Amino acid sequence: MPEGAEIELYRLHAERAVGETIASVHAPDDWFLKHGTSEPELVAAGTGAIVRAARRRGKLLVLDLSTEHRLGLRFGMTGRLIVGDEAAIEYLEYSSQRDDPAWDRFWLVFESGLELRIRDPRRLGGVELDPDEDRLGPDAFTITIGQLQKRVLVGRMPLKARLLDQGRVAGIGNLIADETLWRAGLDPARPADSLDSAEVRRLHRHLRRVLSSFLADGGSHTGRLQPARVRGGHCPKDGTELLRREVGGRTTYSCPAHQI
Repeated sequence: MPEGAEIELYRLHAERAVGETIASVHAPDDWFLKHGTSEPELVAAGTGAIVRAARRRGKLLVLDLSTEHRLGLRFGMTGRLIVGDEAAIEYLEYSSQRDDPAWDRFWLVFESGLELRIRDPRRLGGVELDPDEDRLGPDAFTITIGQLQKRVLVGRMPLKARLLDQGRVAGIGNLIADETLWRAGLDPARPADSLDSAEVRRLHRHLRRVLSSFLADGGSHTGRLQPARVRGGHCPKDGTELLRREVGGRTTYSCPAHQI
């Protein structure tokens, strides 16, 4: 599923479009257009515009246009970015492994002939004109210990629920959260404000390491915990049977022996 690591790979892939002039905009699926955005608005804002930059804020990919508009691209669980004939990522956990152009929900055609497409079989992503980026928290790749302490590690809600809250820290999804907490030895259900200073530093350190390794290895499905995230799976560290439960509204795997 696209999380912060995947969207960073998408951003790098989308840089092929920087400097290109948009010849046409296609958004035939009304369901895929979010927060009141319409296809005529996208066509008017994008046609003839030059892509000035490809940016990322958490799970949101933003294309800055020369018209001063911004295209906000979201990918849900199953959306992939295709530029030209090449997908940024070929494999997504929990998505169909078929590759059907009928699943193209949005695309740009550039004057050079290059195309940029979102292919999303389950229509869980979306496109928005001029998205509100201020409602997102600091990016997971750059969040500081101080920001983590002040924005995330507060209140009695479960630690994992806080990590998944995009308004507090942007870019952490289910797999990143489970891998980070497993490596840091922290129980996902612990109250967010219960960590001591050493645990805060450990959480921050492992978050950075997880994101770095996922980015290098090609996505969130490449974690060391991932092969064991099945019913009856055992902890890769100590062999204890993993605990499977719902935390923060998401299916969660953790080791009851070393995550405390």
